Amino acid sequence: MAKDKIAYVCSNCGQESAKWIGKCPNCGQWNTFKEIRVSPTSIGQATAVSAAASVMRERISHKPKPLALREISVADEPRIDMGDDEFNRVLGGGLVPGSIVLLGGEPGIGKSTLTLQTILRMADRRILYVSGEESAHQLKMRAERIIGAQHGHEQVYGDSTAQASRLKGFSADNCLILCETLLEDIFRNIQETSPELVVIDSIQTISTDSVESSPGSVTQVRECASALLRFAKSSGVPVILIGHINKEGTLAGPKILEHIVDTVIQFEGDQHYMYRILRSTKNRFGSTSELGIYEMCQDGLRQVSNPSELLLTQDHDGLSGIAISSAIEGVRPFLVETQALVSSAAYGTPQRSATGFDQRRLNMLLAVLEKRVGFKLMQKDVFLNIAGGLRVTDMAMDLSVIAAVLSSNVDTAIESGWCMAGEVGLSGEVRPVSRIEQRIAEAEKLGFSHIIIPKYNMQGISRKKFNIDIVPVRKVEEALRTLFG
Repeated sequence: MAKDKIAYVCSNCGQESAKWIGKCPNCGQWNTFKEIRVSPTSIGQATAVSAAASVMRERISHKPKPLALREISVADEPRIDMGDDEFNRVLGGGLVPGSIVLLGGEPGIGKSTLTLQTILRMADRRILYVSGEESAHQLKMRAERIIGAQHGHEQVYGDSTAQASRLKGFSADNCLILCETLLEDIFRNIQETSPELVVIDSIQTISTDSVESSPGSVTQVRECASALLRFAKSSGVPVILIGHINKEGTLAGPKILEHIVDTVIQFEGDQHYMYRILRSTKNRFGSTSELGIYEMCQDGLRQVSNPSELLLTQDHDGLSGIAISSAIEGVRPFLVETQALVSSAAYGTPQRSATGFDQRRLNMLLAVLEKRVGFKLMQKDVFLNIAGGLRVTDMAMDLSVIAAVLSSNVDTAIESGWCMAGEVGLSGEVRPVSRIEQRIAEAEKLGFSHIIIPKYNMQGISRKKFNIDIVPVRKVEEALRTLFG
């Protein structure tokens, strides 16, 4: 009996080697080669995945051929409405036919719940939900919980399920559940059911007989994802892949998985908070700056159309170390609360900690505050937190971070009704930010009476359009003098 062949595959880029190598010659990463076993019976034979995927190509009436650039039609195909405004926004307006989307997130964050409640809303589409982690009974219980809770009942059974789902925009008749982990059987069921959307939960549990390795290995994930990509592009049926997150916080499997798919979406948030963020890190059909906000409720995930009202529900009048910033993520403005705590360092080296904000940028802002404004924070511990468990990357948060740190340092509260937006430079200047009118309008809508903005942004803005007092500043000292006198 022939022995199994040993091969080594880079977990970062998928490069194969006959022997172990410390540094990958393709991507340059160290200690990324993993050992896999390849059966000798599979060497040289045509893979069953390719044979199964080729069956799906029969839907196309002609073979592809080279086309001149002028011969290619630029007409946009109608996108598929997901029945979820937040999901549609992150995807760039809906799901593109023939695209493949990778949805990643930490365990228990709500990836399967988000996907299931989304496809239950798509009543006009035939959907195949392939689960490699849960049984059909578990999925049935989750669907009933989502439908029944939103309709006001603890459990809904039988004909009442369909009736309640139709009343709330849900439909349980269009969703086909398949509990399978073998890729060849999945393609066979796809051919028999002819779905309009395929969901794979999760890609790390799917395996193919053509590769002699365990599910979730580099080779299995790469081969299965490639086969699903060929199916999506040849048939025009979109595919949603759900992926796991490893301990480093990145998507498990080879890095080539993110290169294969059209869209990579991260579903993130702290499990101790109620808010979840749907963020796009790669999108070939839309912007990567969009995000969707959800609230984890008893009946599933609820869309948050106006996050500012939820993030500013607390009354902080008279409390120091709190500043309100008018931030923008994607195309939506919202007001977020910045909290800071400054205390004397108990040990020789002061601590710098930031939650929801870039810690390197916090260190830079503290250096600006000490060098340009004159406040000595060298022997102080500084802790920064963005309320609600959000992670904000907008540069306009700089001014509120400095204001919150100084407020906590001098133990003086910022008066209620003040908010701010501005990027801080290394020279202590307040640099202009984009879409300032939307930031001002959001602050005015939520009842704020004053907003501090960069002086350069005042060009072309009419004060008569707003009922809020606009305070332009050129340097950080001016903003702090305005807030604290």
